[in-house]
Amino acid sequence: MPQYRIAEAAGLLGVSDDTVRRWVDGGQLTAHRDDAGRMVLDGAELAAFARAQARTTPDPSGVGRSARNRFVGLVTDVVTDRVMAQVELQCGPHRVVSLMSTEAVRELDLRPGVLAVAVVKSTQVVVETPGGMS
Repeated sequence: MPQYRIAEAAGLLGVSDDTVRRWVDGGQLTAHRDDAGRMVLDGAELAAFARAQARTTPDPSGVGRSARNRFVGLVTDVVTDRVMAQVELQCGPHRVVSLMSTEAVRELDLRPGVLAVAVVKSTQVVVETPGGMS
């Protein structure tokens, strides 16, 4: 069963160590001591907590679609040439980069500061685990 130290859990949740300790003190998370005497959190409980805490930005497009992976954010950079463009969005803590036609960039008026939704539908999603972890 995977276990995470307070600092690791904080990094995964995007909060401070003190916030995780407050959640433990408040009973929202359960911590126990590992064999080395360090405070650790159970990985499955941490995953459930992360899922319950997740907040998504509402999709402003109002479009129905089959893709479930939507990332709402701000365009932070656009690099174009005559045919192709690279568009970068900051969607919460996630950086999303898309390659598209320069024509599409013009039609969508994509430029830094514009609100946009990155929609991902793929059967090719690679899932990796860090080396040495199980």
